[in-house]
Amino acid sequence: MGFFFPKMIRLDENEISFPDPKLYEGSEGIIAFGGDLSVERIWFAYQLGIFPWFNPGEEILWWCPDPRFVLFPEEIKVSKSMKKILDRNVFTFTENTNFREVIKNCQDISRKGQSGTWLSDELMESFIKLHDYGLAKSIEVWQNEKLVGGFYGLQIGKVFCGESMFSKVSNASKAGFIHFAQKYRNKLELIDCQSHTDHLESLGARMISKQDFLKILQRNNEYR
Repeated sequence: MGFFFPKMIRLDENEISFPDPKLYEGSEGIIAFGGDLSVERIWFAYQLGIFPWFNPGEEILWWCPDPRFVLFPEEIKVSKSMKKILDRNVFTFTENTNFREVIKNCQDISRKGQSGTWLSDELMESFIKLHDYGLAKSIEVWQNEKLVGGFYGLQIGKVFCGESMFSKVSNASKAGFIHFAQKYRNKLELIDCQSHTDHLESLGARMISKQDFLKILQRNNEYR
């Protein structure tokens, strides 16, 4: 496709590199386009605070939005109704027991106001490989021994970069997210939610500047 974005960089498929997101002011947070979805490139991108988000079949777009939507685990909000659900053990939770099924559900689940999915087969397979390498993790939510919700993401030090979630029954993904935030309250500094959703805002997520986000990410990145 004939994309042209002033000041943005077209990535070389043969070289894994990105513009510095601290310096780049791209359109709506888009800082680069092109390249590929190799495991190496995706992992490198997340270490820089950059993530891919595009429509399947179109140009790969790489984002680092400003401001950044995040949740500090100690700021998680639990409503009275959700507290009752958690206290009644309506759901049970596991980690990394069925990553492929979680990400597949995130790809297939229908979402209000969306006619398709941004999660392509190629991107999904790259995240599955990242999970095989121990770099990506999934959180599963079960009810009556059936997988009813969950989410997945990459972890860089004490920063968990959330990617996508799904829910087949009411409150499943919300319960999983609350469980995760509470469990890792003292082990994670930040959960990156990337872009705003009312769902996550109701749980305590908020905007911080891109510069503040990148500072937190950098001090948690053992590879920098």
